[in-house]
Amino acid sequence: MQNFRTAAPPPVAPLATGGLADSVFDTAGRDPGLPLIARRMEGATGGWRQVSAIEVRDEVVGLAKGFVASGIHPGHRVAIMARTRYEWTVLSLALWSVGAEVVPVYPTSSRDQVEWILRDADCVGVVVEDEQGAMTVGSVCAGLPRLGHVWQLDDGSLEQLTERGTAVPETTVDSLRRIVLPDSTAVIAYTSGTTGRPRGCALSHRSLASPCDTLLAGWSHTTAPPGVQPAILAFLPFSHVYGLMIQNMCLRGGMLMAHEPELRGEALAADLLSFRPTFLYGVPSVFEKLYKNFLRLAQEAGRGALFERAVRTAQDFATAVERQHLGRGHGPGLDLRLQHAIYEKTVYRKLRASLGGRVRGAVSGGSPLNRELALFYSGIGLLVHDGYGLTETSGGVTAQPVGREKFGTVGRPLPGTDVRVADDGEILVRGPSVFQGYVNDGPGTRTALRDGWLATGDIGRLDSEGYLSITGRKKEIVVTSGGKSVAPAPLEELLRVHPLIHQAVVVGDNRPCVGALITLDPEFVQHWRRALFDQRGGSGPGAREENALRQEVQRAIAAANATVSRSESIRVFRILPEPFEVANGLLTPSMKLRRDAIARRYEVEIDAMYQSSRTARRRLPEESPSWDDADDVFRRVR
Repeated sequence: MQNFRTAAPPPVAPLATGGLADSVFDTAGRDPGLPLIARRMEGATGGWRQVSAIEVRDEVVGLAKGFVASGIHPGHRVAIMARTRYEWTVLSLALWSVGAEVVPVYPTSSRDQVEWILRDADCVGVVVEDEQGAMTVGSVCAGLPRLGHVWQLDDGSLEQLTERGTAVPETTVDSLRRIVLPDSTAVIAYTSGTTGRPRGCALSHRSLASPCDTLLAGWSHTTAPPGVQPAILAFLPFSHVYGLMIQNMCLRGGMLMAHEPELRGEALAADLLSFRPTFLYGVPSVFEKLYKNFLRLAQEAGRGALFERAVRTAQDFATAVERQHLGRGHGPGLDLRLQHAIYEKTVYRKLRASLGGRVRGAVSGGSPLNRELALFYSGIGLLVHDGYGLTETSGGVTAQPVGREKFGTVGRPLPGTDVRVADDGEILVRGPSVFQGYVNDGPGTRTALRDGWLATGDIGRLDSEGYLSITGRKKEIVVTSGGKSVAPAPLEELLRVHPLIHQAVVVGDNRPCVGALITLDPEFVQHWRRALFDQRGGSGPGAREENALRQEVQRAIAAANATVSRSESIRVFRILPEPFEVANGLLTPSMKLRRDAIARRYEVEIDAMYQSSRTARRRLPEESPSWDDADDVFRRVR
């Protein structure tokens, strides 16, 4: 069994007193005018209004008094079913101020999911965003006798709540806030539910504060230049523990936080230019999409070849720097430094400018970031630190050491956190951020927590220097009919990097070989088609264009196959007519693949893919993945 605990920087003292809401009250007392939140100005395009610490505190107190007047007591659970927005932050702080527990619910959750979470958590109240959310909750209220309150954000409920609490003395809130203990439960965060019903993880104020305080102590200097207040654009869902960790880190670290409820590319691009963050927190799909947009825009401007050369130079430069920092090389040579300097003037600084011009670094979490993509970002001057965490650990478990980043890994354990890899490859974690247990699930808690160690369900490995690599989930391992075990995540990650491929799911349980279900990026496919027609001439998609797209996808699969043994390689694949989405039940609200649901939905297509592979293989070279000729790719992505 491998195990590792990092030695530097030193561990941060755990939260000794109080709860998460105290940070805003402390900041307001120490520096009342410090801007804590930037709110989008109504009726102003791209305008933001800064909200000071004292203003945030006063609004939190007003809402907290309203909750008291509504009968919300310490230990009560109140769900927040809304997108990432200003109200989410002040509501959570107000609930924590009176000792209540927050239950995050994705606003896109189905009726059954909402009913399950509200019942399982025994919620006494729920905050919804709009009429649609109110209708969803209303449809399940009859079976939830304990649910006494439904507040709707867009109909003035917060103003009414504050008005209701005007008669409650402010000292009442102070008294309630001061009896909150670090080990009091702050959040009941539900898991993604990829393999069954979501399970509620009880997270204490201490466990939620721990990774935030550790990252602030060792990494906060990377988020902004000296003397500049860090500015963070929060766009990940606060209903997920990663998004919630970003919120708490901003509040505890005195960072300026703005909210963006839409994850659409247009909304995010506009906010990057207007808010101009100094640091980004995202997931791999965000960084993949940014890269594809860079490539598409360069190709549309007739500079595709220049961009591709700049990408290779950035990756070579970052690789040389990485080797130097790890003590394995002398750094970039003179020729490479000169090439890099040229592309810095002509390409790289323009890419950074499209992100607002102030971004100096980023963190990727949720799943591992592709190494080549991480090298690209580092090479253009935007160092993306890859990290690892899960709901049961309140977020962060590992991070890249500053100045000793090893791309392709998720870094080393945070100070004070122990990580082991069991003999079967499962990652085990022990530390202050580990959860209190699953709500209403004693057997599940005892299975997950073994002698103080959390069995994460993730598969990985630790190298000799303590860097952790994630290779997949135990429950997701594909076992072919020949007995070969294949981790799907690394192959899927490599496929997604190709600009034409949007999503990929590796299949092959009890099949003769590994296969893949692929969805295409409609925007990039349209761009690719236009470029192909301009190059070859023609008025619409035809056999030649269809074959060209097949070859592109086959090349992407061949590149992924080059990283694994032949028995692990993708031998058959199929293009699907629609993407995997939350709306069609194929993604969880946290954007994770529902593999079982995908396999059921496309059972016929999977069977046909394997049945047609024998015929296809007789027509294709031995090492080429096969394709069902019935696929009309252009029709599917139009």
